[in-house]
Amino acid sequence: MAISLTINGRQHSVDLPEDVPLLWVLRDEIGLTGTKFGCGIAACGACTVHIDGQAVRSCQVALADVWGDVTTIEGLGQPGNLAVIQQAWIDHQVAQCGYCQSGQIMNAAALLADIPTPTDQDIDDAMQGNLCRCGTYPRIRAAIKDAAQRLGEV
Repeated sequence: MAISLTINGRQHSVDLPEDVPLLWVLRDEIGLTGTKFGCGIAACGACTVHIDGQAVRSCQVALADVWGDVTTIEGLGQPGNLAVIQQAWIDHQVAQCGYCQSGQIMNAAALLADIPTPTDQDIDDAMQGNLCRCGTYPRIRAAIKDAAQRLGEV
C-alpha cells in the first residue's frame, strides 16, 4: 500500500513497509542524502529533520508514523538563497568533517523557530542530543547566536 508524504514542499508516494524508518525513505527511496545515518538509535542527531517544524530523529520515526510535512536540509535553503542559519554556519566555519552538520543545522533551525533569542543555556539544552566528533561546539553556539541576531534584524 502506497503512503503519501510531503517532503520539502513536494508530494511523494512510496510503496514500502510501514515500519521502515523515515531516514531510509528519505535517503534510499527519495534520494535526499543530506540527512545522514549516524547511530540508528537517536543518540547522535545526524539524522535530524523537521516534521511540522519539530526537530525529530528520522532514524526512529517509522514511515507510518510521519504526522505532517517533512523538511530536510535540502528543503531548508537553496543554493544562492541559503537559510540564515546555513549562512551563519558558513560564516563561522562550523563544519570540519561535516558529517553531523545537516542534523546540527536542522536542530538549530528548530531552536530558533521556538526561541528567537536563545541564551547559552537554551542552546546547550536544545543541541545536547547532536554530537560532533570534531568538537565544533563553540562555533555552533556562535553561529546560532549570529543567526538569531540576523533573524531579529529582519
